[in-house]
Order: sequence, then C-alpha cells, then structure tokens
Amino acid sequence: MTSIEPITLTGQYVVLEPLSHAHHDGLVDAARDGELWKLWYTSVPTPEGMAAEIDRRLGLQEQGSMLPFTTSLIDPATGGPGRVIGMTTYMNIDAATPRVEIGSTWNAASSHGSGSNPDSKLQLLRHAFETLGCPAVEFRTHWLNHQSREAIARLGAKQDGVLRNHSRTADGTLRDTVVFSILEHEWPMVRTGLEFRLAKQRYGVE
Repeated sequence: MTSIEPITLTGQYVVLEPLSHAHHDGLVDAARDGELWKLWYTSVPTPEGMAAEIDRRLGLQEQGSMLPFTTSLIDPATGGPGRVIGMTTYMNIDAATPRVEIGSTWNAASSHGSGSNPDSKLQLLRHAFETLGCPAVEFRTHWLNHQSREAIARLGAKQDGVLRNHSRTADGTLRDTVVFSILEHEWPMVRTGLEFRLAKQRYGVE
C-alpha cells in the first residue's frame, strides 16, 4: 500500500504546502478576492466559515481520505511561499491502488490567468504519477460548470461518465457530476501540454 503523506510541492509560480490553521487569514483574504463563496458552481467557504473548512479538510486527512494543500504564489525574493491564493486537494484517496482525485480547488480571482492553476495541476499530477505511482488520477465537476469541464478536458483528461443526481449542493438541489480521468500512459503527453502552457505564460506568448 502506498503511503500518501503531506508534502510541499514547488513549481514555477506556486508552492503547495500542507494545509494548516496558520493559513487561515491568508485563505480568508484569498476568498474575499472575488467574493468566491457567491459562485453557484463551486463550493468556497465564507470568511466566517474558513476555520470550519480547515477543520473539515484536516479531519478527512486524519481519516486518510484527503490530503489538503494551501496554494501560495512564489515569493520572488525568497523562492518560498508568498501570498496565499487558495486551496486544492488530493481527495477520495485509495491508497491500495493507489488512486487519487484532484479537486476541492479554488483560487483568488486576481490569480486567474497567472499560470498558477496549470502550475498547480502539473505539480499534483507529477507527484501522483511519478512519486505515488498512481495508474489513474480523477477529476470531478458539476455538469453545469462548463468552464470547469472545458478546463479539465484541456488538460488532456478523458470523460469517463456522468453520475446523475450524485450529490446535493449547498442550496439543496441535486447535482449531476461529470467524472474525468488521466491514465498513467497518458501522463507524458499531459505533462508536455502543461509545460508548454507554462512556457507560453512565462514568455508572454499567446
């Protein structure tokens, strides 16, 4: 069985650190950047609910089903974590296979288009495939969240299917969940695509 332990992952633009209560104030500021909790298609904690969300994710980590990260921009002066911009996780962890889902991700509105999201995905996927030895990595999103579905497909993930009436959203309505995955043999091409996107970002090429 693979041991999926907390780890810090450092990319070109972001640092993914194991989530802790020390990140609370930075996460509150990040959520306020765009008032993300008001977005219907994703679940972002309110400033008042951030401590409870940190507790929830750390509780799932203790149970072995989640490994939560805080996402921060790299501080150019130190090369370490700078401004906190959001959260991401390995979730629905199956350590025996091993297999993980990348999800429960949100980033401050001002960081969109900065290269932070593809950089984060590159680090998480690389660790999953090249260190943990996952034969597959999963992504899930709301059927009606077309932006997220397109972004996942753009990674190179393939749609596996739709789980109808899969779960309830915060307002009580039932959600259809679209499931995607990337398989181990597809990873080299996905990695190349993400590296190319980051290179374009770095050199300002559209």
